[in-house]
Amino acid sequence: NRLIVEEALNDDNSVISLSQAKMEELNLFRGDNVLIKGKKRKDTVCIVLADESVDDQKVRMNKVVRKNLRVRLGDIVALHPCGDVPYGKRVHV
Repeated sequence: NRLIVEEALNDDNSVISLSQAKMEELNLFRGDNVLIKGKKRKDTVCIVLADESVDDQKVRMNKVVRKNLRVRLGDIVALHPCGDVPYGKRVHV
């Protein structure tokens, strides 16, 4: 579950793309929540989508997600299934 970061094709801040084979290996389905761990003990929760153009050892995420994880293109991140995430009740800025 350690994957190499690649640039995303879509511009959605809450979505990452994996290959179908990697999703089956991790027992993930389209729309599942995953916890992604980056550098400096940073982590974030994203929604998984299948994308056949992604290599099995790579994950596609956009610039905002990479910035939150403090990773760059080509860095390695860890993926963990997250289960159910409760809906937020309020936003504090």
